Amino acid sequence: MYDPSDPRSRMAAATASPAGAAPIAFAGADYGLFYDAKPQIVADGARTWLTRGQNFLVGHSEVDAGGSLSRSNQPDEYVLLLPDRDTPAILEANGEQLEVDGYSLVIFPPGDSRITLPKGGRATRIFSTRSDDLNELCSNAESYAEPHPNVTLLEPWPEPVGGFRIRVYSLDVPATPGRFGRIFRCTTMMVNYLDPQHGPRDITKLSPHHHDDFEQGSLALDGAFTHHLRWPWTTNLNAWREDEHALVRSPSLTVIPPPAIHTSRGMEAGLNQLVDIFSPPRVDFSTQGWVLNADEYPVPASAG
Repeated sequence: MYDPSDPRSRMAAATASPAGAAPIAFAGADYGLFYDAKPQIVADGARTWLTRGQNFLVGHSEVDAGGSLSRSNQPDEYVLLLPDRDTPAILEANGEQLEVDGYSLVIFPPGDSRITLPKGGRATRIFSTRSDDLNELCSNAESYAEPHPNVTLLEPWPEPVGGFRIRVYSLDVPATPGRFGRIFRCTTMMVNYLDPQHGPRDITKLSPHHHDDFEQGSLALDGAFTHHLRWPWTTNLNAWREDEHALVRSPSLTVIPPPAIHTSRGMEAGLNQLVDIFSPPRVDFSTQGWVLNADEYPVPASAG
């Protein structure tokens, strides 16, 4: 259910899923409250907090001046977010080196890589859960000791045009009527760096909706959000879950399971910045023409 001003309202009917067997078991939401926990990794002048979903995990880092973040033998692509303008970075991967400005989204290739922040600052990396060494460190690792119900497992999308390399995108993308957010994708995930919200969200224009078979990661980078969640009722009362109205501050990650109905409301008077994460990439968003780097990352033939 979307307000008519929301671009997603025009795709809802066209992308409705065919009727199938109703779910009979549900997972709860997972919350990684980075602001209220100890980091899982402290190394090389950086502190990193980790929380996961079924197919993706988030590593949020606070980096000292000159500190670095490294990966060795990374099995697939991952995404780096530099949310602050005054956070330049030196990027290295497989013999390639680039210097980039802050307020950028970067896609790293598989293999060895290093991120150095000469001035320090915030950096958030988003990986697939094929990164086994990181999975076991996540604050909610026990939640995924068994796969969660209703979630389709990751099958990577086709390799990018021109092969794997460091790809840098500015987040200075003005809002465009009819386009939803600022969406980028790679082979393993889709990241929607939502347009900034200043002040509390209008309570008459919320967007309660659900996903049949994929999780949504809601990464709060600034401000605070109330995540409203409601699970379906089934014939088995034992499967019912209480509604949740979880107030989280930033930085934090909320993992919303299917098919919970959900909507999020920015709460603070200043900037409320949310980033949505999906793994694998969403076909429905891709077919709307909203993906800003779509010309570099093909859609699977099976997706039409």
